[in-house]
Amino acid sequence: QMDVHGRIREVLAETIREELAPEHQQLSTEDLIKALRQRGIIDDVMKELKFVTDVNEKERTSAPKPSTHFVDREPPVLKKTNIDPTRRYLYLQVLGGKAFLEHLQEPEPLPGQICSTFTLCLHFRNQRFRSKPVPCACEPDFHDGFLLEVHKDSLGDGSKMADATTMLSICDPVHMVLIKTDTFGETTLVASYFLEWRSVLAAENGVTNVAVELLGVGTESKVSVGVLNIRLEMYPQLSKTLSPEITNTQFALERQKTAEKERLFLVYAKQWWREYLQIRPTHNVRLVKIFAQDENGVNHPVCSYIRPLRAGRLLDTPRQAARFVSVLGYERAPVIGGGSGKQEQWCTLLAFLCRNKGDCEDHANLLCSLLLGFGLEAFVCVGTKAKGVPHTWVMTCGTDGTITFWESLTGHRYIHRPINPDDPPLVEQPKPVYPYRTIGCLFNHQKFFGNCQPSDAVEVCVFDLHDESKWKPMSGEAIKSVCSPGTTSSVPPFPPLCASTTDAALTSNEIELQLRILVSEHRKDLGLSTVWDDHLSYLLSPALAAYELERTTSISAGNEEFQDAVRRAVPDGHTFKGFPIHFVYRNARRAFATCLRSPFCEEIICCRGDQVRLAVRVRVFTYPESACAVWIMFACKYRSVL
Repeated sequence: QMDVHGRIREVLAETIREELAPEHQQLSTEDLIKALRQRGIIDDVMKELKFVTDVNEKERTSAPKPSTHFVDREPPVLKKTNIDPTRRYLYLQVLGGKAFLEHLQEPEPLPGQICSTFTLCLHFRNQRFRSKPVPCACEPDFHDGFLLEVHKDSLGDGSKMADATTMLSICDPVHMVLIKTDTFGETTLVASYFLEWRSVLAAENGVTNVAVELLGVGTESKVSVGVLNIRLEMYPQLSKTLSPEITNTQFALERQKTAEKERLFLVYAKQWWREYLQIRPTHNVRLVKIFAQDENGVNHPVCSYIRPLRAGRLLDTPRQAARFVSVLGYERAPVIGGGSGKQEQWCTLLAFLCRNKGDCEDHANLLCSLLLGFGLEAFVCVGTKAKGVPHTWVMTCGTDGTITFWESLTGHRYIHRPINPDDPPLVEQPKPVYPYRTIGCLFNHQKFFGNCQPSDAVEVCVFDLHDESKWKPMSGEAIKSVCSPGTTSSVPPFPPLCASTTDAALTSNEIELQLRILVSEHRKDLGLSTVWDDHLSYLLSPALAAYELERTTSISAGNEEFQDAVRRAVPDGHTFKGFPIHFVYRNARRAFATCLRSPFCEEIICCRGDQVRLAVRVRVFTYPESACAVWIMFACKYRSVL
C-alpha cells in the first residue's frame, strides 16, 4: 500500500548522493538505517505492518452455501496473526524446492487443470502448520512462511522471553512431512524430516539458510526425493548469538546421550529375550515385538510409539475415539515388487494424520494413545488373525478385571472370556466372537509384557498381567529411559489433533449431485429414463444419522419414525427398496463403482417397472483431521405389476 520499496530506494539514492559526494567513502548499513530513521520511514513502515497469515480458502469454515454448484470467486481472506511481543518466534520460510527428479517429465499444468500437488505439514511444540498445495514439479514452487513460537514449558520460565541459552536446551526438532495428493485426491507420504532449527542461534544477524535434502520413506528411505530451501530467522532478533562451537557441542552431547540410552536399552532387551527363550524354546516363533521401524527405516522401541493423547474438545468419549480411528483410511505399507513379505512401517503420528491413512499398527497405536488419554488402562496387542496373518489391536483392562478388545480398523469391541482347557467336556465354554487367534505380547507407553502361557491362543489366554508366570514383564525403568516424554529420545513428541476443515453439508451436497449424474448416465446407457423423488431422498436422512449413531455408541434409535415416514411416502401397490452403504473416502465415482458391485444396489439403480422413482441421500460425518464417514443410501419405489 505504501510502496515501501520505492520510498526506501529514493531515500537511499538521496543519502548516497549527499554522503558520498564529498569523499567517496563506504557507507555502512547503520548509516543507511539512520538515514531512513531520520526521514521517519521506518516508523511509518512499523505502523503499517500487520503480520498476516494467508488462510487458505478451503481452510476457512464457509457459511452454509446453497446446494447449487458454483465456483467460489471470493478473494482469499487474510487473517491477522497476533504476535505477542514478549515471546520469541522462529520464522521458518520455505523458499521453493529443487531436484524432485521423479517429476522431471511432469508437463506444466494448464490453467484450471487439476494436477497432483505437494503439501508440507509441520509440527513444532504443539503447533501445527500446513503449506498451500503446490503443483508437483521438478522444482516445486513452495513459498510459505510459518511463525513458530519458542517457549519453555516449565513454570516460572514460561512468562520470560527465551534467550539463546534457554532455546539451545529445547531439543524438539521441527517435524516436516511432505504429502503428495494425486488428481483423485489420494494421498501418499513422500518424505518425513526432522529439522534441527537451533543452528540459527549461532548464525550471524540471526538468519540462516539451509538446503534440506529429503529422503524417501519405507523401502526408499536411503533415496533422495528432493531438496527444500529453508530460511530460518529469530524474531525479535537475539541480542547476542552463540558461537557455532557451543551449538555443535550441545548437539554432539545430545546425540551421545541418546545413543548411550539406546545402547543400554538394547543390551537389556537382548538379556530379556534370552530369559524369555529359556522359559520355552517354542517362544521363538511367538510374535514378541520389542522394536519397530518408522517411516524413515529407523528402529525404535515399540513403547515409544504410544503416549497418552488428549483430544481436547474434538472427541467426547472413548467409543467416539474408536469411531474416529476406524474412519481413517487403511492402507498396507507400499512395497515395490511382488512377494508376500509385509513391508513393516510404523508411522510417526504426524505422518499418519497428514496422510489420513495407514496400516493397522498405526491405527492401533493411535487408538491406544487416545484411550490412555481418556484414563483407561489400554495396551496394544501384537498377534495374528485367521490364517496366521500378523495383526495388532487394542485391549483395555477394567478395574473389575473385564478384558475388552477394540478393533482399531472397524471400531468394534469384544468382551474376552477365556476358555478353561482343564474343564470337563460337559461344561459349556464361551464362543469367541473376535477375529484374533494368537497373541505374542502387549505393551503401552510404560509397560511391556511377553506372553509366556503354555499356549499363545487368545481364547485360552488369561490376562492377569500381575502374574509373572503368565506374562513376562520388562523393567519399567528400562522402558522409561528410552520412551518417556522429555527424554532426548529419537521419537518426536505427539502433535495435537486438529479440528476438521471439511464443510459437511457442502461435501454431502457435492457427492449427492455427482451420484445423481452418475446414476442418470448409467441408466441412460441401459435405455432407461430417470425420475428423482426429492421428498423420498430427504426422508432417507434419519436412517443415515441412526446408522452413524449406532457405529459410534452401539445404540440404535429412531427406526420407527423412519419406517413410518417411508410407509406414508410409498402408496399402496408400490414397492420400496433401500440400500445403505458406508465409505471413508469422498470420491463419488469410486463409491458408485463399488455400489454397482453389490447385486442389491445394482437392482435399485437399474430398476425397471411402472412409475419408477429414484432417491439418493448422502450424509458426510466429519471427524478430527480430515477423517470422514460417508453414508450413502440409494432407494427406489415403483408400482408392482405382478
